Amino acid sequence: MLSTVHSRKIICPKNILLLLVMNLLFFTAPACHGDIYKYTDSEGVIHLTNIPTEHGVPYVLVIREKRVIFQLKRDVAGYDDLIAKASSKYRVDSSLVKAVIKAESNFNHRAVSPVGAQGLMQLMPATAASLQVRDAFHPETNIDGGVRYLRYLMNLFNGNLPLVLAAYNAGENAVLRHNNRIPPYRETQTYVKRVLNLFDKYSRNGTP
Repeated sequence: MLSTVHSRKIICPKNILLLLVMNLLFFTAPACHGDIYKYTDSEGVIHLTNIPTEHGVPYVLVIREKRVIFQLKRDVAGYDDLIAKASSKYRVDSSLVKAVIKAESNFNHRAVSPVGAQGLMQLMPATAASLQVRDAFHPETNIDGGVRYLRYLMNLFNGNLPLVLAAYNAGENAVLRHNNRIPPYRETQTYVKRVLNLFDKYSRNGTP
């Protein structure tokens, strides 16, 4: 977390800004990862830092940390039993669950999104809490919570799968605000199409 990292400030002319940004990222990477901010003072000097601490300074985000972490090897088939168990329990097609996991985390149980969604089915902390999922990184509890949430959405939208997936991605209130239609968000529309495509492929041959 940034709160555990000492701020590193750099003062530089504009022609070496990019070089120093890359240098800052490189040398802080082993200890931490973080966003990089800059501001230009009244003398035209550019300041870079990973922790904006000055008050009243118009910081600008230069580089945003990518917080989704993917493992080099993923045990895709290793989750089949957990998926089958939750799918049977909540009456949700196991191929759909696999499609959601593939799209959400690529079967990485340690994945974290830029907005803080966690685990295989990328549960937001508030959603995980409402589902009583204490450890969103635990594969079994994450899958159980995620499938239970899918069942809730299916009940809410009368089994309309595109709306269910749109709600899973953008939130149920976003779908409701748009009169039970897929919200006009490019990310959500792309997500729905991708999961439906993966669902079809998993249903036919079991592989994405």
